[in-house]
Amino acid sequence: MELLNSILSWVMKKRIHQIELFKKYPHEVQNELLEDLIKKSAKTEYGKKYGFGTIENYDHFKNKVPIVNYEGLYPYIERLMKGEQNILWPSEIRWFAKSSGTTNARSKFIPVSQEALDDCHYKGGKDLLSIYFNNYPEAKMFSGKGLVIGGSHQLNQFDKNSNSYYGDVSAVLLKNLPWWAQMVRTPSLDIALMDEWEEKIDRMVEITSNENVTNISGVPTWMIVLIEKMLERNNASNILEIWPNLEVFFHGAVSFTPYEELFKKLIPSPTMRYMETYNASEGFFGIQDQTDSKDMLLMLDYGIFYEFIPFNELDSDNPTILTLEEVEVGKNYAILITTNAGLWRYKIGDTVTFTSVDPFRIRISGRTKHFINAFGEELIIENAEMAIAEACKKTDATIDNFTAGPMYIGDGNKGGHEWIIEFTRVPNDMDRFTKLLDEKLREVNSDYDAKRYKDIALQEPIVHVVPQHTFYNWMKSKGKLGGQHKVPRLANNREYIDQLIAFKTYG
Repeated sequence: MELLNSILSWVMKKRIHQIELFKKYPHEVQNELLEDLIKKSAKTEYGKKYGFGTIENYDHFKNKVPIVNYEGLYPYIERLMKGEQNILWPSEIRWFAKSSGTTNARSKFIPVSQEALDDCHYKGGKDLLSIYFNNYPEAKMFSGKGLVIGGSHQLNQFDKNSNSYYGDVSAVLLKNLPWWAQMVRTPSLDIALMDEWEEKIDRMVEITSNENVTNISGVPTWMIVLIEKMLERNNASNILEIWPNLEVFFHGAVSFTPYEELFKKLIPSPTMRYMETYNASEGFFGIQDQTDSKDMLLMLDYGIFYEFIPFNELDSDNPTILTLEEVEVGKNYAILITTNAGLWRYKIGDTVTFTSVDPFRIRISGRTKHFINAFGEELIIENAEMAIAEACKKTDATIDNFTAGPMYIGDGNKGGHEWIIEFTRVPNDMDRFTKLLDEKLREVNSDYDAKRYKDIALQEPIVHVVPQHTFYNWMKSKGKLGGQHKVPRLANNREYIDQLIAFKTYG
């Protein structure tokens, strides 16, 4: 394994000069990529419908091709799932990434082409390792195994010929990994791809307790579940007693900020490293490339062309559409993508803030549907996570999960926000926690601060503390354990708040 570690780390570093190239020439790379996507798809059904063969530049593309959400593309995706081809993309589509994103029952099925696998998702995985070894030349992660919490996959029941599959994006990637990547991961695929989440966690704990795990990858919330089960089974106080050579956690899907302190306790190593990735069902978008910053480098040569909508124009019938040449640091944008799997000007539902435009670095700020704006306060997930982290830090608390929603004006009540929070360690002063939460929200969000002025429109938040495992059991009751399922952080209605209050009472 030591020899393998040396060889693979050397191979990974070779990619760095190509990354430097798109950092230096971002607009040229993106324009060339768009031209290539249009040319390749000109004879698809979608390409013929929107005249791809006559598109000569970005302005033509912008004027001819509509902006769509999932519902807009679904009729085409449905036909792909039934076995038709050359609809959105010229090469054969045999895999679909199933995504719900939240606890909602409706699932999305995102087409995954071979090009998207090779030139986007796997390229992103290799670049993650390239950047890691470039930043940490002494890394030894290939001297042991990598543990990935994957989802599950199944035969596509909509295809009468049964020659295509769908599953969580992590399962799609695991199933199609190259041989060398299978050699350095654990557990075996039959366990990693089990669809019964609780049994899978138990089996993963059983198998990997005796493995030399040097790196872990997954969603922070579900990784906590696995580690806590591991500690319980092995009667250990921290994970280093079981995996002494653990050196890095590659994480994504939810913000790491609220969980940072908890991971430091679960993995009490001063040399433990954490790297964030932005890998969604629709594509691999960003990688944390600096050791002193959590900002992610926007990856520009993965077969994805980017456009952006200013956050305050999301509900506009004719919003301003910006390219990378036009975005500004510090502003919040919804992302549009055009990809090598046939997603054309597709609204993925995420919002980002640029922290740099030379090179282009981003932070995920939230979801286009996950915010609270019942009173004009425009509270986004990034605000909430910063405030939670600050309040926890100052009250010696560690958080497990949370969600928040509006408390409407009526029956003598002023408007406000209601929070449901599950702690691993409760605050030493709950009233102070609530005040600190409120103060930080006022500091980072001027609209919220204005509405809180003298309690005119918003009163101080109300915080409910629920017992440990409440969120886990709630997700379990909805059949949403593991994989890509995530607790919705914010909602502009009381759907999740009321569900959790009822679950706490009767669950």
